[in-house]
Amino acid sequence: MKRKYKIVYSPKSIDDLRSIYMYICNVLEADGTAKKQISRIRDCIKRLDTLPERHEVVEWEPWSLIGMRKFPVDNYIVFYLVNRTDKVVTIVRILYGGQDINRQLDQ
Repeated sequence: MKRKYKIVYSPKSIDDLRSIYMYICNVLEADGTAKKQISRIRDCIKRLDTLPERHEVVEWEPWSLIGMRKFPVDNYIVFYLVNRTDKVVTIVRILYGGQDINRQLDQ
């Protein structure tokens, strides 16, 4: 059996999850929807513990050069890096797909 990858969240990705929750809960006034959305995102991220390289590498530099990968979850995009040597997947950012993704990743 293959050893599974460990999933690690960057501080920015944790802030992203909090922001997503707060926006849906407070601005859209949909607490139940906010909880379900965060749960869907986290469930999809958990699946990266096996075959994390199945998603595409981003097309723009410098992120393509370092192997940044992405995949959609509803209206959000999860960006992550895979460390094959240490068997670690680092969740870098979780962003709303309608915003300026390049600008957000550069921050």
